[in-house]
Amino acid sequence: MFNNYFAFKENEDTKLKSKRNLRNEIKTKCHHNQSEKLHSSSFVFKMFSTKEIYSIIKSIKSKNTYGYDEISTKILKINSNYITSPLTHTCNKIIVSGSFPDGLKFSIVKPVHKKGDRTNYYNYRPISLLTSFSKVFEKAIYTRLIEYLLNYKILSESQYGFRKGLSTENAIFTLVNEILNNQNNKINSASVFCDLQKAFDTVNHDVLLNKLQIYGIRGKAKKLLETYLRNRYQRVQITTQGSRNKTLSKWIKLTQGVPQGSILGPLLFLIYINDFPKIVEPFALPIMFADDTSITMKSHNNTQLQWELNTVMTQINEWFQDNLITMNLNKTYLMQFTNKSSNNHDLQIEIEKNQYCLNK
Repeated sequence: MFNNYFAFKENEDTKLKSKRNLRNEIKTKCHHNQSEKLHSSSFVFKMFSTKEIYSIIKSIKSKNTYGYDEISTKILKINSNYITSPLTHTCNKIIVSGSFPDGLKFSIVKPVHKKGDRTNYYNYRPISLLTSFSKVFEKAIYTRLIEYLLNYKILSESQYGFRKGLSTENAIFTLVNEILNNQNNKINSASVFCDLQKAFDTVNHDVLLNKLQIYGIRGKAKKLLETYLRNRYQRVQITTQGSRNKTLSKWIKLTQGVPQGSILGPLLFLIYINDFPKIVEPFALPIMFADDTSITMKSHNNTQLQWELNTVMTQINEWFQDNLITMNLNKTYLMQFTNKSSNNHDLQIEIEKNQYCLNK
């Protein structure tokens, strides 16, 4: 049950998405070809030196935990002088062949209780343990990929998550600054704070690969990332409290999502949602921290603000559907910001002919 839940299998949302999968994939590809121009440059992996791989090994956190191969990062770092050369050779082989090794695509998942009833698996979150060697190769690929994305300024300026030099403080400052400027200019504003359901786990591989192509990641580089995503397996390990006895589930194949607990996963997710801000700009200000998303609109007139709000929400709801991401409306909130002298107006969000009043 844990394994199926963490793999997002046998879920009603998944069943619903699978029915419209083909229609949405075609629609998404057309949609993104219109909203994003094909990047003129193509990304090419440069070979790695032993000095670079040695530096990568040393930069990985030293931990005693390990994946299914039972080799921890602590052991890896202790033996870095002896394994740097063969790992450099292997890493360059991966780049030249455009293929990520199948043996590094197995993860052990441990359920960690969050809150609530301990007998309900919905109240647990997964901690994924990957192989230590996978982390080395992933970080190597990451360094080349992020360098390309930053050099060509591909990543959206609205994205603050998993970006060096940017943090939640930067995102909060941008939001607060926008609201205060609006109030100083006697302009009413409203923000929608979207909750995305299992966003990292529901990334569609075909859609992501199509976007990689658009951003100039083609040929062997794209093939490498495709083999990194495909044919991944996981199994759940449960250790009985007060005992060393371990219970393991069967291996289960993952058909969607980016690898949880990985180094490349978060960056691939940023690429997946990178075109989202263009859907709402310039009508609204999008601020994103990974999958945490807020959209802020402004207007002198409440009637106009209401119209803009519904127009933007219709657009983003269509984008989420096209990209097979579920917006949880029960946890999505609307907050209106007005001056004391202004009349507060109950704004209504209308999505697919259903009205939602989310004032908080």
